[in-house]
Amino acid sequence: MDALTALHERVSVTRLEGPAPTSQQREILFHAALRAPDHAWLRPWRFLVIEDDGQRRLGDLFAKAALADSPGLDPLALERVRRKPERAPLVIVAIASHRVHPKVPTLEQDMSCAVAVGNMLIAAHAMGLGAVWRTGSMASHPVVRDGLGLGENERIVAYLYVGQPVGPLKSLPSLDVSDFFQDWPAN
Repeated sequence: MDALTALHERVSVTRLEGPAPTSQQREILFHAALRAPDHAWLRPWRFLVIEDDGQRRLGDLFAKAALADSPGLDPLALERVRRKPERAPLVIVAIASHRVHPKVPTLEQDMSCAVAVGNMLIAAHAMGLGAVWRTGSMASHPVVRDGLGLGENERIVAYLYVGQPVGPLKSLPSLDVSDFFQDWPAN
């Protein structure tokens, strides 16, 4: 698939199954991430690649965090939280890892990490994989941050779920670019 087709046709795929991406597909995803715009070449990111037992351990962290917030959480609700990392055969945790730089604020470093995630989404689509970007309360919960070993200078930007699409892809919405792009100053 050519680059413009991948950009114009990519959709989030929430229903995913195995097999997980191959080692060659992973290499392509990872290289796509590393081509994100990066002011001063800080490389303000790192990524955790999680599958199999790692997903179960991440689920345990999610459950521990949920119980810290709601000690009496219903067992069924707790199990749903615990199983979230198993919604795809592979989860990539994208972490903005802030560097001190006089010309590159942390917000720009977060955005660079976010573009890296976007690049992986497009690369996944181009290879026929499905992927979805998720965050939610588990992206900022102290129990999860500590369990994943995040430093004070780091924050989770995305949980990128990747696998094989289940069923047909969503229809693309019809968007008129003039609704979003205007000349300035207006004529």
